[in-house]
Amino acid sequence: MFRVTQEIDFCYGHRLLNYDGKCKHLHGHNGKAVIVLQGEKLDDRGMLIDFTDIKRRVRCWIEDNLDHRMILCERDPILPFLMEQGEPLFVIPDNPTAENIAKLIYEQAREHGLPVLEVSLWETVRSCATYSQESSH
Repeated sequence: MFRVTQEIDFCYGHRLLNYDGKCKHLHGHNGKAVIVLQGEKLDDRGMLIDFTDIKRRVRCWIEDNLDHRMILCERDPILPFLMEQGEPLFVIPDNPTAENIAKLIYEQAREHGLPVLEVSLWETVRSCATYSQESSH
């Protein structure tokens, strides 16, 4: 089995609904997504996947959709105000926890045809959440 990993740094903001702590307020993170791809066979170049393909398919999506944006739940009552102000937003159906953002990036990697094993989102240098699925690649 072969694995390749790429780290993607990006900045984002969020807040958590139904949460009793500091993260219930709007705040930001210098986050890092760690994408692990896995497969049994290499292509004719001897690669599982070219790192440039990961960049083109996932890093560009993150930069276009998540970087320097507020990632908020579709039920967040502040959404209409931020939209009215023209703030850059990415709206998801669930609370924008590290777990749900890791899942979001995992699903995007899969939609872009990558053999993704797992995605970890490092919210800080000491805290991360990982999402993976059992699958038959």
